[in-house]
Amino acid sequence: MTGSNQDRQADRAAIVAACREMNRSGLNQGTSGNISVRAGAGMLITPSAMAYERMTPADIVPVAADGSVAEGAAAPSTEWRFHLDILRTRPEIGAVVHTHSTACTTLAIMGKGIPPIHYMIAAAGGPDIRCAPYATFGTAELSAHALAALEGRDACLLAHHGMIACGATLDRAMWLAVEVETLARQYLGCLPFGEPPLLDEAEIARVAERMKGYGHQG
Repeated sequence: MTGSNQDRQADRAAIVAACREMNRSGLNQGTSGNISVRAGAGMLITPSAMAYERMTPADIVPVAADGSVAEGAAAPSTEWRFHLDILRTRPEIGAVVHTHSTACTTLAIMGKGIPPIHYMIAAAGGPDIRCAPYATFGTAELSAHALAALEGRDACLLAHHGMIACGATLDRAMWLAVEVETLARQYLGCLPFGEPPLLDEAEIARVAERMKGYGHQG
């Protein structure tokens, strides 16, 4: 992996802080979520099944481009495969956030994506947020489904599972994860009244143009 040791230490600390913030804010529960940050041709990712409260920067796992982990390192998140495949396939993405946030997961259980109910859908890169078909966690099949659902998008839902949000930086990916969960809550709030009216694709395209550069500027 390339990049200075100082940079990697800063990324490790940022991942730990983001994990704790996910749970503090209610975006995630327990150890179900995971976060990765690009590190050269590979990545840094959260370890498997470790409580965020006791996680330290030293526990963050380096994973090489071929998916290998150095001897003596902790086991990476069971979802390391789709993290690595997203980073490998999408060079503009620098961080991936995966959560089992309640509203997104509720929609995903029902196999529903999020349609253009609000102009902020454009923040995810298109006129909707797709729901990828179900596959067992940690598998190549799930990774393939996620990549397809993310085509032209920076976020997707995973059927019977949760959500993925991506960004050029970890701050941006975390910001988008919150926005996607908010959209999911709004959609769920509409559904008791029936399917909501939708914005058309032309309006979402106009919003996307106006929103260029909008979001977390850290």
